[in-house]
Amino acid sequence: MSKYRNALPQLGEGLFLTDGGLETTLIFHDGIDLPYFASFDLLKSAEGAARLRAYYERYIAMAKRARTGFVLEGVTWRASPDWGKKLGYAPAALAQANRKAVALMADLRRRHESAQTPIVISANIGPRGDGYRVASAMSAAEAQDYHGFQAGVFRDTEADMISAFTLNYAEEAIGIARAAKAADMPVVISFTVETDGRLPNGQTLKDAIVQTDRETGNTPAYYMLNCAHPAHFADALARNESWIGRLRGIRANASMRSHAELDAAPDLDIGDPADLGRRYRDLRARLRHVNVLGGCCGTDHRHVEEICMACTEVAA
Repeated sequence: MSKYRNALPQLGEGLFLTDGGLETTLIFHDGIDLPYFASFDLLKSAEGAARLRAYYERYIAMAKRARTGFVLEGVTWRASPDWGKKLGYAPAALAQANRKAVALMADLRRRHESAQTPIVISANIGPRGDGYRVASAMSAAEAQDYHGFQAGVFRDTEADMISAFTLNYAEEAIGIARAAKAADMPVVISFTVETDGRLPNGQTLKDAIVQTDRETGNTPAYYMLNCAHPAHFADALARNESWIGRLRGIRANASMRSHAELDAAPDLDIGDPADLGRRYRDLRARLRHVNVLGGCCGTDHRHVEEICMACTEVAA
């Protein structure tokens, strides 16, 4: 059974770390072939599962040393029907892969959780299409129907919550929030933005959050930003407006490159880990409610270590 589904501990004041860029780490640092960025496919083998376990344990150890909480994100960002079909998964096999991902997280929690480091299991959902562009947008109803597959699977696991990452238009976020509510699970919505601080469809971050809250009755437990560098969204968070209070987490990219540049790049731009840590520190100094911190594309343990050191200094 879920441990924190009825009371997510990160909704308090304590700091929670999460991991870095899982897929870019596996591809560029570990040399693993990940078709469609589908890390869940590694669960097919004992060796793949062991690689994922070792990846997460490095970050959990960091949280334990810093005496922070940890949000353990599953590997199911691409484990939805369209992507699963491209990888040759029948629906039953895809559902089992989602369950297996949560089971791995649950085992990690049993091994490593302590009173100083509560570990929250987050079942991850990604966009139906490309995370960087809106090629074929769904209505909210279509998104609820599509993402209801994963939400329904997660309902009967030890997952404490659902997190939807790299969303680039509000209707998909609304559909996911409704699907999670139907599954009686807390949900977190994480949007991505371009270098101008707007979603890829041109909507402002403010309008996307306000629309999602309005059309779901404030269903999301909170919001996050991911897959963009702080330089791209810092200005959008500079104003003292009430919607910013709904934002509690950041998983930024290492690189200042645009999504288009990242998509076309043959190399991995790791940016400057220390500078990234300082940018997180400055954001958290202004926005103390933002307490779930990790990385996205191009980040690894070095970046999250810098983020942890910089932000625990702010907390102290």
